[in-house]
Amino acid sequence: MLPIGPTHTNNSLALLDAASGGKSDPKEIQMWAVIPIKHVNEAKHRLASILSPGERQALFEAMFEDVLTAALAVPTLEKVVVATVCPTACEIAKRHGASALSTGQDEGQTAAVARTAATLETQGIEGMLMLPGDIPLVTTEEIQTVLAVHGNSPAMTIVPARDELGSNCIALSPPTATPLRFGTNSYFPHLDTARRLGLELHTPKLPGIGLDIDTPEDLKKLCRQPTRTRAQEYLQGRRIVQRLSDFELSNSQTFVRTTRTYRK
Repeated sequence: MLPIGPTHTNNSLALLDAASGGKSDPKEIQMWAVIPIKHVNEAKHRLASILSPGERQALFEAMFEDVLTAALAVPTLEKVVVATVCPTACEIAKRHGASALSTGQDEGQTAAVARTAATLETQGIEGMLMLPGDIPLVTTEEIQTVLAVHGNSPAMTIVPARDELGSNCIALSPPTATPLRFGTNSYFPHLDTARRLGLELHTPKLPGIGLDIDTPEDLKKLCRQPTRTRAQEYLQGRRIVQRLSDFELSNSQTFVRTTRTYRK
């Protein structure tokens, strides 16, 4: 078990254990979920054309809570850990019964996951399941699917984004089985590295995990889904669906005017 300590320390990783944390089945890999979160007030700048700073933060917090809810309901996950330096993210994690792990400094997703993976492995944790905080359609069943197909250590299971460019969920055993590099084109490089290292590799495609919310087009896809997540309820309550339609119409009219000018 990781040491319990204050939320923020001098460049150290300190775990605030807000959950009871049960014992894992000795026949199963001891798997912890890790959700890396940067400062919530800095989230989703690519939605600035549609949402105000306050709306972007509120939407991200709603999506984060959707991910937490799905992960915490998975019985085969021994613990759900939020890796962050953001006090608001820590409060949300504890409110839901998850644990908060201070990364010491805000270094970005790649560095936060790497530091957390190293700490988990040092403490004897056998596997890590990385989930981002911006996949509000993720379900408990999808996470269980990832865990069910995950191979014998050393192994990687990776769920791509819908465009098969990003890496939206990664299970690793051991937690440092391969270096991870996140970004818009991380999926195929991760596959190449896993194969080169000889890891048992699985790549399930799951629609909920596959939709990460970064752009106005992603918001439209989210709003079209029949499910009712916190994120969808927030968007509906703020009438953002209508705003998206107006934004699309405005862009279309601008394109038409530009085309006509060019033809002249």
